[in-house]
Amino acid sequence: MSPTTLNTAERERLLSAYPEVFHRSFWQRWGLAICAGVTLVYLAVCFVAFNVGPAFVNGRWDRASIYVQDWYSWRAQPRLRFVDGVVEPQWSSRRQYPEGADIAWLRPLPDGGYSVIYDGEENRLDVRAQRVDVYVDGVAYAVEISPETAILPQGAPGALVQDGSKVNVDFGFEGSAEIRTSQVYVQRRFLGWANFFFDINSPFWGKSFSELAWLAVAGERVDPARSNIAAMVDDFLANGTWQHADVLSKLMQTLVMAFVGTLLGTLVALPLAFVAARNITQSRLANWGMKRLFDFLRSIDMLIWALFFTRGFGPGPIPGIAAIFFTDTGALGKVYAEALENVDDKQREGVKSVGASPVIVNRFGVLPQVLPVFVSQSLYFWESNMRSATIIGAVGAGGIGLKLLEAMGTNADWDKVAYMVVLILIVVFIFDGISNALRSRLIGRTHH
Repeated sequence: MSPTTLNTAERERLLSAYPEVFHRSFWQRWGLAICAGVTLVYLAVCFVAFNVGPAFVNGRWDRASIYVQDWYSWRAQPRLRFVDGVVEPQWSSRRQYPEGADIAWLRPLPDGGYSVIYDGEENRLDVRAQRVDVYVDGVAYAVEISPETAILPQGAPGALVQDGSKVNVDFGFEGSAEIRTSQVYVQRRFLGWANFFFDINSPFWGKSFSELAWLAVAGERVDPARSNIAAMVDDFLANGTWQHADVLSKLMQTLVMAFVGTLLGTLVALPLAFVAARNITQSRLANWGMKRLFDFLRSIDMLIWALFFTRGFGPGPIPGIAAIFFTDTGALGKVYAEALENVDDKQREGVKSVGASPVIVNRFGVLPQVLPVFVSQSLYFWESNMRSATIIGAVGAGGIGLKLLEAMGTNADWDKVAYMVVLILIVVFIFDGISNALRSRLIGRTHH
């Protein structure tokens, strides 16, 4: 029936029966538009107040790009120093090649110099003590070196830039170089993580996967005292560059922190929640005091608790466990108390009617109703604390967070940062799956 076919009586009946539909208030009509407008104004004020525009314009995006590249690639960084008319390579402390290794992209020249290959013979550096020939797309540009400065040649392309007394050369992802008066600082980039499985001190370094597979299955023992597989595992864990044993140990420490902290928080919050629930404990003073305790514990961030306990107990997993325990006790206690206050009183009354004590009433009349919710919330907090334990570890509470902070602090080990982030993600994914499976099974049981 269309509105035009309604008679006056029918229209009046509808208006009187559903006045809220036909006589909407000002906020019902315009509330959504007003809230959207206020939100836009607020975002505009924040954009100006926090200088979002200038921050984006003045951001060091080139540096950010380098850091991102360091996550999935590695840089060899030799310094080609000029000593008595010859060029001597000097490697950083994180050496990727053993002494005397044959490096395909760094070749000695007959006159005492070195050739650095970036992208084939057409893009390379021929480094000598008084001159560096820079080849860009097959064209050579000679950079003369004096005791005072390196001189950019005329007509050089954009890949060569004069920067004070030095000349910068940029070959894109392949790498770069700084030509100085006393040395050439080379950065040569490759995909992957250098020496991830074995460091340069291992007899398995530099071997292909097929060679390693042969050694593991049928090859002659490298160490007569143990099998090749055992030697590979030991060398992998003892990798001096990547420190796998230490990283995995710190990761396990993080897992223990999250599990123990959540478990303790659950065990303490459970009985306290019965005190906080108004329908369980009749004392209003006890209800109010317990809920304020929960508010206090959860209002202080886990990071602040971690800093507090680190000052008291020193660095290690104990402050991390205590921080998770205090925060979770407050948060879980509030959630548990709210669940208890919404239980069905019929079950309680049924158990109470047979003369059961208050403890038995709560055990059989209340707990079965809320137990699936309690376990589900505890599993969620356990999963969430896996991530939180990483953060609080960075302030000295132990675990992989501290290791992650150390790698970031060097500003040169971003591949290690990526490695630890990948490990954390894998663990979070695994425990997320376990937690979801347990919650699903638990909720499924309640339907039977």
